Amino acid sequence: MFYALIGEDAPGTLERRMAVRGEHLARLEALRDEGRLLIAGPMPAIDSPDPGPAGFAGSLVVAEFDSQASAEKWLAEDAYVREGVFARTSVRPFKKVLP
Repeated sequence: MFYALIGEDAPGTLERRMAVRGEHLARLEALRDEGRLLIAGPMPAIDSPDPGPAGFAGSLVVAEFDSQASAEKWLAEDAYVREGVFARTSVRPFKKVLP
């Protein structure tokens, strides 16, 4: 089943986010290579594709996992969680309808 993994950035963590971005992306690329990643990306803090110093409000990942518990475990092990980029996280079942 698909799950939506949402992380909300803590204030002032843009530098930390950028420092561990490579590790974060490598885990997403592994999901993609396994055919489990539907979509992933950051949510800019302002209405711009390049928010500059405004940074990001958080990130969204929609991927396939065996269970909600395994999706929660995957998110808990992410660099953005470990390094305190995310102030809050949530994992919800996601049912793909379109396209």
